[in-house]
Amino acid sequence: MRQAVFFDRDGTLMEEVNYCADPSQVRVFRGVPEALRKLKDAGFLNVIISNQSGIGRGYFSEAQYHEVQRELLRQIGEGLIDAEYFCPDVPGTPDTCRKPGARMLLEAARDFEIDLARSVMVGDKTSDIECARRAGTRSILVATGYGLSETCEPDFRASGVPDAADWILRHLLP
Repeated sequence: MRQAVFFDRDGTLMEEVNYCADPSQVRVFRGVPEALRKLKDAGFLNVIISNQSGIGRGYFSEAQYHEVQRELLRQIGEGLIDAEYFCPDVPGTPDTCRKPGARMLLEAARDFEIDLARSVMVGDKTSDIECARRAGTRSILVATGYGLSETCEPDFRASGVPDAADWILRHLLP
């Protein structure tokens, strides 16, 4: 079984832009590509897990989401993200894949034979931390995006993805 780092997208890997539908608004946080490279080199899978209710709300199309995603991946660098899962559901949708539900993590674990107990979710919201708990994985809350105002109890609080990657490399390697 493999280890993975699951990342929220908006506010974690890139600057928070409410309902980002324009690739020109994508700004990857400083140090993210280097942190992702360190994790990849250590053998972790890097997987994006993202709520995208802007699609369900009609603020932007799935095609626009993919355009934004392509720009994110371009800025991050080739080969650093192994998979991406997104949920277009709006809050309150029955049987939703939305975080804090764990369905996207569980699908990734099945698709890539990931050991959730040896993996971690990194995000900037309480819903990311709760998603991790429901999936049986560890959690890191980053102080980017909404992270400074969240009052949840993650396994670790990090200043950003580079700090989170350093913690992961110190604590989760076999």
